Amino acid sequence: MVDTLEKPRAKSLERLLKARSVAIVGASEKQGALGNSVLQNLERHGFSGPIHLINPKRDEIAGRPCLKSVADLPEGVDAAVLAIPGAAVLDTVRALAARGVGAAVIFSAGFAEGGEEGMAAQREVARIAAETGMVIEGPNCLGMTNYVEGIPLTFVETPVIELSGPGVGIVSQSGAMAVVLGTTLMSKGLGISISVSTGNEAASGVEDYVEYLLDDPNTAVIGMIVEQFRKPAVFLALADRARAAGKTIALLHPGKSSAARESAATHTGAMAGDWQVMKTLVERAGVVLVDGLEELGDVIDLASRCGSIPAGGTAVLTESGAFKALTLDLCEAIGLDLPAPGEKTSATLRAAMPDFIPVSNPMDLTAQALVDPDLYRRTLAPLLDDDAYAAVVLGIIQTDQTTARLKLVPIIDAVKSLNPAKPVIFAGLDEGAPVEAQYIAGLRELNVPYFPSPDRAFRAIALLGKARDFAKSDAEAVSVEVPSGVIPEYRSKELLAPLGIPFPKGGFAATVEEAKAVAAKIGYPVALKAQSAELSHKSDAGGVILNLADEAALEAGWAKLYSNVAAYAPGLALDGALIEAMGKRGAELIVGARNDPEWGPVILAGFGGVQAEILQDVRLMPADLTREAIVAELRKLKSGALLDGWRGSPALDVDAVAEIIEGVGRLLRGTPSIREIDLNPVVVFPKGEGAVALDALMLAE
Repeated sequence: MVDTLEKPRAKSLERLLKARSVAIVGASEKQGALGNSVLQNLERHGFSGPIHLINPKRDEIAGRPCLKSVADLPEGVDAAVLAIPGAAVLDTVRALAARGVGAAVIFSAGFAEGGEEGMAAQREVARIAAETGMVIEGPNCLGMTNYVEGIPLTFVETPVIELSGPGVGIVSQSGAMAVVLGTTLMSKGLGISISVSTGNEAASGVEDYVEYLLDDPNTAVIGMIVEQFRKPAVFLALADRARAAGKTIALLHPGKSSAARESAATHTGAMAGDWQVMKTLVERAGVVLVDGLEELGDVIDLASRCGSIPAGGTAVLTESGAFKALTLDLCEAIGLDLPAPGEKTSATLRAAMPDFIPVSNPMDLTAQALVDPDLYRRTLAPLLDDDAYAAVVLGIIQTDQTTARLKLVPIIDAVKSLNPAKPVIFAGLDEGAPVEAQYIAGLRELNVPYFPSPDRAFRAIALLGKARDFAKSDAEAVSVEVPSGVIPEYRSKELLAPLGIPFPKGGFAATVEEAKAVAAKIGYPVALKAQSAELSHKSDAGGVILNLADEAALEAGWAKLYSNVAAYAPGLALDGALIEAMGKRGAELIVGARNDPEWGPVILAGFGGVQAEILQDVRLMPADLTREAIVAELRKLKSGALLDGWRGSPALDVDAVAEIIEGVGRLLRGTPSIREIDLNPVVVFPKGEGAVALDALMLAE
């Protein structure tokens, strides 16, 4: 059971996010000082509650009286902003707690990211918060702004925004990036409900604020910039809730590279986790994961105006044959489906256009709309009526103000008259063309996103489309008792075989006589493999001997195997050896699994050898995919064409591989103490002939 926020905790967040009284510790009359900037923001937003200024050296600031210390505050102020040096923060937090202050915003840096002394101070802040119930935002943050309530507890100059409907909630560990994203969204005409920067997250984190925004009626989309999730399981549960509630979460998560992980550790005081595991599981939960700030703004724009993208393809209307070819190339690369018009749609389009415009998708309208402006409406209508299409993109050449006006006016009129239930997206082909702001605003008023380039529009559609529900496997999770530590091959196979995972015929032997009995039972030739929990890489130690043709060869092989291992690792005691029948050749794949202690289980599959190790031709997938979804993932491998036969080679038994992966997933989901499983290689035979895992290794805690 995932432990998410209790309602009292959500209620306590309101003392920060909906503060009705505010104290500014470190208030100042100096322009540009943090405390002065906070006060100016509150006054600009018309904050009507009490504002208590604390400065021991001033009697008043801007006509408001000053208190000498926190001890002079009235009991129960909702929120305090600490615009003071880091060295004074701990004593101030203690004093605020003594006065029953509900929340504190700490701007100062130098805590967890500043070494052991700073880490100790941050732990003390967290302890005080836990004991008193005080909400702490930060340290090392830029504060928060509730635009709906007019509560800017930040030193960043914050404009007043009036929402016409539910807006975007911003949750970012980086305060600077929260400001950057907010600026981007405002430039797109999007409203922001609440923006929070969590900084070092001493006592409240991104998960807390996401849960609050899920219940906030003024928030429809949540944009996140996160360098490290402190509570991954909680976030995944929240993401599931967001998808069920129809609220899109768009996430920018740096950390692909080792350099980025190092930056995250010093910037937020957090150790970065495994980015690929995170990616696999957050996308599974319906989160839209983006690669950069531009994509983040684009996806939020699309989700805010159009909602989620339903299942189906994309139709493209454009005005250039060359662009049509470019679109086909790009959309194939990013996995955006552009289905051809169906018979009924084709007939309607044919009747709506001159003969010299061929029916296709993308469809080149040429410059005909300049002389026949209603062409936009006549071609949009049948595409919007076709269930094969989930969205329509207008890729339009704008050129200059006059041309843009001649095109945009009839496009806006067409959208008004059609009142489409599906997303219509405008993308200018010529970024930088002078387009009057009134026409861009006119599109946005109709919930038509305006993109300055078609590539950005297509990528945003593809990303948002990936966030649809995934079918989950109904195969029951399996719980088994496993020993801790490295589990050698013979024990791993004993645990995995009951799940239907196929292994070569064979058995374990502690003596050469037992080995002869196993070989006699399964038949020669056989393979001999050394077995010990301390010998994970048998081949390196000469611990694998193949093609032993008879009993005499087996006896000699047994002696050689023990001699090889003794030379490689003196003192290592083998449990014995595994004797297995030699099998036929096939294509080699690798199937691995990992139960991440923070994120949960994932499966890795790919072609073995150089493809996996050097070319990184692997797919990481959740452990609860259906067999059909597993097959689809396998076909996405760079060498996926080999699965269906290549230049005369037979198609492989992909379904058999999917069955193995499903079995591993069942075990991982039901036995969280298993940390890793490695089946390498898995030999796959022609379609209908199955697959077999030649080696197995497990690690448990």
